[in-house]
Amino acid sequence: MAVLDIDAGRLTARLVLEAPEVTDDGQGGAATAYLERGRVWALIEPRALAKEERGPGLEARVTHHVTLRAGSGIAPGFRLSKGERRLLVEAARDLDETGRFTLALCREVTG
Repeated sequence: MAVLDIDAGRLTARLVLEAPEVTDDGQGGAATAYLERGRVWALIEPRALAKEERGPGLEARVTHHVTLRAGSGIAPGFRLSKGERRLLVEAARDLDETGRFTLALCREVTG
């Protein structure tokens, strides 16, 4: 695979990397809380907007590609936050197989 020429200066979004922690809620279910694992610089690129029928109405599905330096430990199920925005990581991979950058496919959590 070709090495991509990525300008690290484009990683201008300061995000909080959050890992899920599932705990027993005492009633046979579980509650998920997100704990901060660190802060990362990233490039957020909007990819798609779609509408889905959910219950009585429509729900928007917004996806983004988020590029960040490798070594953050990001994995599916993690979350990236910027202020009130929440991006749920659905998949993550080495961007060009050089171990320099990670590309995360994220879904913006709305509502």
